[in-house]
Amino acid sequence: MRSLIWDAVLAVVVTLVGIAGTVGADHWAAASHRPLDPGGLILAAAAGLVLVLRRRQPVLTLLVGAALISTYLVLGYTYGPIMLALVIAVYTVARHRPLATSVPTAFAALGLLLIRVFTSSTTLADLIGVIPGSAWVVVPFAVGVVVRQQREAASRARAEVLRQRVDDERLRIAQEVHDVVGHGLAAIKMQAEVALHVLPKKPEQAEVALEAISRTSSDALDELRATLAVVRRSAAQSPAPGLARLDDLRQRMSEAGVQVQLATTGEPRELPAVVDLTAYRILQESLTNVLRHSSDKRAAVTIDYAADAVVITVANPFTGAPGDSGGLGIPGMRQRIASLGGEFTAGPTGDGRFEVHARLPIEGNP
Repeated sequence: MRSLIWDAVLAVVVTLVGIAGTVGADHWAAASHRPLDPGGLILAAAAGLVLVLRRRQPVLTLLVGAALISTYLVLGYTYGPIMLALVIAVYTVARHRPLATSVPTAFAALGLLLIRVFTSSTTLADLIGVIPGSAWVVVPFAVGVVVRQQREAASRARAEVLRQRVDDERLRIAQEVHDVVGHGLAAIKMQAEVALHVLPKKPEQAEVALEAISRTSSDALDELRATLAVVRRSAAQSPAPGLARLDDLRQRMSEAGVQVQLATTGEPRELPAVVDLTAYRILQESLTNVLRHSSDKRAAVTIDYAADAVVITVANPFTGAPGDSGGLGIPGMRQRIASLGGEFTAGPTGDGRFEVHARLPIEGNP
């Protein structure tokens, strides 16, 4: 929603600049150009206003904008700031669409733009105008491709950092398991040897040793279960969890006693793996907190597929206890979101709810 507002503001600014600049250009234009009339102003305004859809429908925006500008030029109006709308539309296609889509679209826009050159020029000198005319498409297209590649490289780098953190966490858990099991088995071995040693002569001391073995093994098992809780939750899930498995998570929460109301806005689509996994973990942890800490087992989940991000909101009735009771859940969610360059908030709201709000960027804004 926020990206749409910014695009609307940009479209209005470009439209105003285009109209004002076109009026000025017409005032200083040569007599051979067609005088500016309401039809020319409408074309200039429409070419700017179509940018409101530039990130939601970049291909359509460019083709419609190129057709409007081509019509403007073929009718004989003077060149002017109307070309700014074309530059922005070409950049947006190159920035937000893969080359397989952006290249044919840019060529189609260039063909529309050069209609005036081929319909109004008859001499070789006039046809040379194809070269500067092409620059209106080639230059912003190249800039958009470069920016896209840089953002994709940054996204891959963030994903690699997150993978490294996951590997570090697995190593930490493995070390903790080693410590728990190693300490427990060593203590049990020692107490078993004592029991074997004293059993023939002092059975009562053997009984004490056996009781110690029982306590030690129970304590070790409890600690091991706590250490492996996170691993156990994810180990049985294959392939890696994501929003496609949201119905399974919702069903498990329902069986545990949490009523989950789910609402989705925007068009669901395939997300980058690291974003999909993080979104699922945010929902999983938030709903688990509701199960653990809320006396009113109800949660409202909203997933908004925006143009450049997926936004997750989990809200439940606030009963006065902290949403995570000082544990690692909320800090862990905050760290996950921060590693992706996103935004995260969690806390009571003014209407008696506890709300977790996370915005995970799919790719950076231009």
